[in-house]
Amino acid sequence: MPIIEFHPRRTIEEVEEGNILAPKFGPDSLMPCITTDHQTGEVLMLGWMDANALRLTLETGEAHYFSRSRQTLWRKGANSGLVQHVIEARIDDDQDALWLRVQVAGSGASCHVGYRSCFYRTVPMKNKAGTKLRFTERAKTFDPIATYGDAPNPTQL
Repeated sequence: MPIIEFHPRRTIEEVEEGNILAPKFGPDSLMPCITTDHQTGEVLMLGWMDANALRLTLETGEAHYFSRSRQTLWRKGANSGLVQHVIEARIDDDQDALWLRVQVAGSGASCHVGYRSCFYRTVPMKNKAGTKLRFTERAKTFDPIATYGDAPNPTQL
């Protein structure tokens, strides 16, 4: 398996216009990653990657993230079977954010709550601001209790 090499960030021109991978992780050693369905373009989730998660994602072709709530590396779908197979990975202009286009195994869901997308509610704006969130997905694609059992919920209060 090839080893992914991250290059040093030497010049702005090289980072913005060059063909080398020189990712910039934040002070917390993390980089945001937007994940979308490769066919529909629908946003499935926003995750975080450290250098190890990015390397594993690029080396295996399966999405890996760093869980901020659990403070650990995880392969998406390791417990649920809803593995995200990476079709394409893109990095932004200053190489501090990633975009994955994926095909999701199983039901195609990516949200631990059971919905297809983690963005399953709209936030009212303008003259409707302050009203209740509106669900955009009518039903869950899987039962999270049946899938995860008594595994700890990653949502923090």
